[in-house]
Amino acid sequence: MNERLIEFLLRSEVANLPEEKKQLYKFIVDAEDSLVDKAETADEFHQLLLKHSPFEQAVRHFNLPFKEIVYLMDEIESELNRKVNRRSEKVEWIDYTGHFPRLARGDNRRSVYLFIN
Repeated sequence: MNERLIEFLLRSEVANLPEEKKQLYKFIVDAEDSLVDKAETADEFHQLLLKHSPFEQAVRHFNLPFKEIVYLMDEIESELNRKVNRRSEKVEWIDYTGHFPRLARGDNRRSVYLFIN
């Protein structure tokens, strides 16, 4: 499956989360992304994760116990994975190149439309 499509579906499902779940998920993912941007290697990223744990930051920010943050994040990610997988199974690629004579004339470009049910 196309990586961009999966990212689109994930963003769409995150937007549909209840506000509390959305805030927690975005907080942790944004914190992780910030560490990715700072790290130059995988090892450096790992060290930054240990030093500046996004989960520990969430504990302080949301004033919730660590175990609850971990549990909620696991629950959110499982829910998102289920929903994205379900939607991705319904995706159908249809090539409409022949329906557009201007595009079918000699050049090898194709128009492909994506329909999500």
